[in-house]
Amino acid sequence: MKRIGVLTGGGDAPGLNAVIRAVVKTAINDYGCEVMGCRDGYDGFLKPKGIVPLTHNVVRGILPRGGTILGTANRGNPFAQKIMVDGKETVVDVSHEIMRAIDAQKLDALIVIGGDGTLRIGMELHQKGVPVVGVPKTIDNDIGGTDVTFGFDTALTTATEALDKLHTTAESHHRVMVLELMGRDAGFICLHSGVAGGADVILIPEIPFKYECVAEKIRQRQARGSHFSILAVSEGAKPLDGDQVFWRQGNEVYVPRLGGIAQKVGDYVEKATGSETRVTVLGHLQRGGSPTAFDRWLATRYGSAAVRVAAEGAFGHMVALQYSKVVHIPFEEALAVPKRVDVHGDGVQTARSLGISFGDC
Repeated sequence: MKRIGVLTGGGDAPGLNAVIRAVVKTAINDYGCEVMGCRDGYDGFLKPKGIVPLTHNVVRGILPRGGTILGTANRGNPFAQKIMVDGKETVVDVSHEIMRAIDAQKLDALIVIGGDGTLRIGMELHQKGVPVVGVPKTIDNDIGGTDVTFGFDTALTTATEALDKLHTTAESHHRVMVLELMGRDAGFICLHSGVAGGADVILIPEIPFKYECVAEKIRQRQARGSHFSILAVSEGAKPLDGDQVFWRQGNEVYVPRLGGIAQKVGDYVEKATGSETRVTVLGHLQRGGSPTAFDRWLATRYGSAAVRVAAEGAFGHMVALQYSKVVHIPFEEALAVPKRVDVHGDGVQTARSLGISFGDC
């Protein structure tokens, strides 16, 4: 290899810079390879000055930094690019322009760091002949084929710290505290932080809940003399026979955005139990900040391994963590089935054994 490219796509996550740093250092130190960074995801290939050289000096000091020095975009799908034609929004396929830009840059490999959407685009580009290697990134931990994605541990730590802080004020004021956490279709953040943070109720997308079951759990605690409760709620949680709650519906400009289920739960609990209830939405705090030691370690291993996979010519593969070892698997295997919380697994069983309610009575 003489020159490789690297990009970060989708939502940001702590540890992205650690991957970039590892890619640059491994490529230069082990292969004498030049590294080019693509700004703002795949969009960088379509922009003037969207491709920049990455050197030791550029990546110096970025290991503990959150975000990504390359920038990212979660709407930059080259196979479905939105453009205006005669005043009307039109979806076009500009993947051929991406491929032409990759050829112009003389890239021997392209390392794409992202979640399901970014990796799926990478897979499609590989199917069209682009030498792509993937690195799984998402705070939701919902990518198949890997035990964990980097960014998850930092988000989990942030969520747990929030629950710890809410615990003390809930107990002091005898209130019910409801914390809304990220997790569109996968409840890993909510489940893990809920157990780690001592939540009394955990509501996740994989287990539809009943409002009355949640209220009953609060009443049971009140009857035992516990006059405060902690509820951890995934933004994607939904009631039985109900739908997910969106604070903004999608249209031709905006994608739909989840939010508001915690407020609905809080309102119901307050009316049904008489307990003063407060709702907190943690939001993008889960995405920000310095990555934990584990995420730095995992992201660094992923970045270094991705360069080695590219050097082996194993394109169309994603690096993954399986049984504590970093391996690589085909995109098709990684993206075949999204990872979800196993509702019969030991994590959920442990929570139930501790007396935690999932709102399903």
